[in-house]
Amino acid sequence: MTRTILCFGDSNTHGTRPMPSLDGAGRFDHAARWPSVMGKALGPDYEVINEGHPGRTTVHDDPTTGEYRNGIRVLPALLESHKPLDLVILKLGTNDLKNCFHVSAADIAFFLDRLVRMIRAAGAGPNGAAPQVLVVAPPPILEAGCLAEMFAGGAVKSHGLAAAIQSMTTRLQTGFFDAGRVIAVSPVDGIHYEAEAQVQLGLAMATAVRAQLA
Repeated sequence: MTRTILCFGDSNTHGTRPMPSLDGAGRFDHAARWPSVMGKALGPDYEVINEGHPGRTTVHDDPTTGEYRNGIRVLPALLESHKPLDLVILKLGTNDLKNCFHVSAADIAFFLDRLVRMIRAAGAGPNGAAPQVLVVAPPPILEAGCLAEMFAGGAVKSHGLAAAIQSMTTRLQTGFFDAGRVIAVSPVDGIHYEAEAQVQLGLAMATAVRAQLA
């Protein structure tokens, strides 16, 4: 029986390359993105759906890039269109560190709490049940390169994000993975992952998924 996994994330799930300028640097090839690496490692009994969107936040309408990047607005439709889902991997929080949002690591964990509850209440799992949820804490960011001003003040807050998210997942009794244990952001822009980190994360996530769905 095939198990279906939805990866709901931002530009690093999308596969955005580190950006030397605001003009961008494109996207890694399909096979090089961490959800694809994870899917290949898991094997043919798993279907992995990559739902990464650059700029996606947890619950915020971005005043610069648009309200359609607000995760809580689009998540219900995605859960409905892709069901039945065995597992939803929730990997957001980095874009909430933008200076324009003025939120703390604890705030971001509460926003993710709302998304977890939404996933569980949607009836998007097999036979209308709730899918399992695995929340991934993103690695700490750097204030570097062309994105430094956009994320001013975010680096310090990002170091508290994994602990805040883990506390939330313990309270809700859902899966947790700290991506900062296996990868780091690129020094090029302080936000995105180099090709090697995409592979490392994908392989580590395959192990985490097997453990959760065992």
